[in-house]
Amino acid sequence: MRLQQQVAIVTGAARGIGKGIAEVLTREGALVVVSDVDAQAGEACVDALRAAGHQAQFVACNIADAQQVEALFDTVLSRHGRLDILVNNAGINRDAMLHNISEANWDAVIAVNLKGTFLCMQQAARHMRERGAGRIVNIASASWLGNVGQANYAASKAGVVGLTKTACRELARKGVTVNAICPGFIDSDMTRGVPEKVWQMMVDKIPAGYAGQASDVGECVAFLASGAARYINGEVINVGGGMVL
Repeated sequence: MRLQQQVAIVTGAARGIGKGIAEVLTREGALVVVSDVDAQAGEACVDALRAAGHQAQFVACNIADAQQVEALFDTVLSRHGRLDILVNNAGINRDAMLHNISEANWDAVIAVNLKGTFLCMQQAARHMRERGAGRIVNIASASWLGNVGQANYAASKAGVVGLTKTACRELARKGVTVNAICPGFIDSDMTRGVPEKVWQMMVDKIPAGYAGQASDVGECVAFLASGAARYINGEVINVGGGMVL
C-alpha cells in the first residue's frame, strides 16, 4: 500500500491504459479521481474499482477545455483538500500520412494530447508548489521519436516530453517530481483495432515477444508516484518490452 491516504487524478481513465493505471493506484491505497469525457464508461470504471474494495470517484472533463480542467481541480481540492498525484494519460490519435493530415485532425490531437496535458500540469503545479510536494506522471509514447503515419501524434508526444523536462527544472526545488512514461505496444482498445497482420508485425519488433498490458504501465506509474522514486525526476521511461532502446 505505497500510496495510502494519497489523492490522485488520472485523466482518460475510463478505459485502456488509463483504467489500468487507476486499478494499480487504487490497489496501492490511493483514492483515484477517474476523469474522462465518456461519463458512462467513467462511472462504470469507478463502479468496478469500488466493487473491488477500492476508493474511486468520477469527474467528467474534456482536458482540452481550460474551464473544465479548472473545474476538475477545484472539485478535487474542495472535496479532499489536497492533490498528491497527477497522471496525464488522456490522449487521442488521428493517424494519416503527413501529406494527408487535415488541419482539423492536427488541431484535435494537439489540443488533447499537448494542450490538455499542459492545462492539467499548470493546475497541479500551482497546488503542489504551495504544498511543497507532489508527483506528476505524463504518459507520452514511444512514437515521440517519430512514427510513419503519426506526424500529429508524434509531435504532440514529443511536446509532452519537452513539457516534462521543463516542469522538472521548474518544480524540483519545490518537492515535485515530473516524469514521463513512454508505453510501447500495449494491449488496449486502441491497439486491438489494428489488423491481425499489423498486430503480429508490431509484436515481432518487441524483444520480449508479446504486447504489454495496461497494468505494466500502471506499475511504473505507481513506483514513480511513491516515496521510493523521490530522486527520479525529469526522466523518460520506456515501458515496452525492449521495443525502444
